[in-house]
Order: sequence, then C-alpha cells, then structure tokens
Amino acid sequence: MTSLTPSVDSPPSQVPAQRMGVMLVGMGVLHFAAPKPFDSIVPAELPGNARFYTLASGVAEAATGALLLVPRTRRIGALAAVALFIGVFPANVNQVRLWWGKGWPLRIGAIARLPLQVPMITSALKIRRNAPR
Repeated sequence: MTSLTPSVDSPPSQVPAQRMGVMLVGMGVLHFAAPKPFDSIVPAELPGNARFYTLASGVAEAATGALLLVPRTRRIGALAAVALFIGVFPANVNQVRLWWGKGWPLRIGAIARLPLQVPMITSALKIRRNAPR
C-alpha cells in the first residue's frame, strides 16, 4: 500500500518551479505577442521608448522561466525570478497611478498586484532552496 504523503527522505516537489517557469515563459512571449498593455504601464520617467522596456522585460521573463524549467539552472533561475519580481515592481506601482481614475474594479486590480509580489518572491526563494544542487 502506498502513502499519499511524501516520506521524510523524499525530495521536495519541483512542481512549483515548473509552474513558475511556464508562467514566466508565457508572460515573456505575451510581451511580444501583445505589447501595448505592457507599454502602457512603463513609467514615463524612464529614458527611451516604452516598447524597449516591454521587449526587454519580455526577454527577461522568458529567459528566467526557461532557467526555472531546467533542473540544472533552477537555482540561478530562482534568483533571477526574485530580481525580476523586484524589478517590475515600479511598473506595477505606476499602473496604480495610471489607473487611479479608471473606476474601482481596475483600481482594485492594480492595487491587488502590489502585495502579490511578496508571495511571488518568497515562492522563488523556496524554489531556490528546494532546487537540485
């Protein structure tokens, strides 16, 4: 008879790393497939063109996701994910600023994204701890 709970000696699940990896690759591809929504939240205070930041962050997300999907690069991918989640935070804050006058549903959605960065960062750190060495 098999137990549904992992034994003390079983390795931690790599499913969270795979899920985060797939999510990041998908979001990275979306930056190229539909860039306008991403362009719209790039802070105007940044120098240069918003599309540059959209495409650069799309590359960063896809590359980070790919690193998470490969067990050998998972630890560095998890650290890259932490940096990525911290790096995109200013765009999320800017989205709140831009959507403040667009009605409560959009405003609440934009505000709700801000604290979600914390569990995403802690998940990436846990993925790093559980990654194969």
